[in-house]
Amino acid sequence: MTATEATEHDRAAGTAIAPADTVPQPAPGATPPQAPPLIAKAAAELVGTAALVAIVVGSGIQATELTRDVGLQLLANSTATVFGLGVLIVLLGPVSGAHFNPVVTLAEWWTARRGGTGVTLRETAAYVPAQIVGAIAGAVLADAMFGTPLVKWSTHDRSAGHLLLGEVVATAGLILLIFGLARTDRLRFAPVAVASYIGAAYWFTSSTSFANPAVTIGRAFTDTFAGIAPASVPGFIGVQLVGAVVGLALVALVFTPGRREAEQPAG
Repeated sequence: MTATEATEHDRAAGTAIAPADTVPQPAPGATPPQAPPLIAKAAAELVGTAALVAIVVGSGIQATELTRDVGLQLLANSTATVFGLGVLIVLLGPVSGAHFNPVVTLAEWWTARRGGTGVTLRETAAYVPAQIVGAIAGAVLADAMFGTPLVKWSTHDRSAGHLLLGEVVATAGLILLIFGLARTDRLRFAPVAVASYIGAAYWFTSSTSFANPAVTIGRAFTDTFAGIAPASVPGFIGVQLVGAVVGLALVALVFTPGRREAEQPAG
């Protein structure tokens, strides 16, 4: 097989191998690119989570001001979230991985701990507080933009059992999606895939898919369409963690590499 034929074979097989002469090479003596410092990664998680919650809460406030139809309110809220989340992943993914979610961060840490790729314990310790602070800041910012009280505890009770089940499903599906994409080397589709999943889960889960402990905490600070009563927060976070475990179990079950079959002798 010639080099040209080998390249065409690799492309047909879906591999990411490129000819050596097309791979960008650093200039002689140039400093190789370095990973962003931890402070930049944490800042990206804080800003990204703040922006995400501002989008969720702000679009919810806007929707309730424009219409009394709850279905249209949810449509507006979910549509804004889909587009906003996709943009944030594209923008900040190269810096921190665009987790914006403690269960994603913890799942990545667990994966790395077991020999896979993911974040370190030090990164996890920086990401999770940044995500929580960002979520609270995003809720306060959204309230400020619409002239509502900056901090007013939500009175929207979400403690019913069927809502908690919805959160398990929403979170498990999110983890299955993200780590399934990673296992199949398709993370380049994450901005579209993750945003699309969250948009769909707004509608097919009873809880409207929080699937994120930091966002859950942040949404307790606003008594608006997207809010959640503080008393409901511990239950939501608990089942989100359960959902993350279920999601990782599904990843291990569905994406387990098969054994390579022994080559049979020719003839």
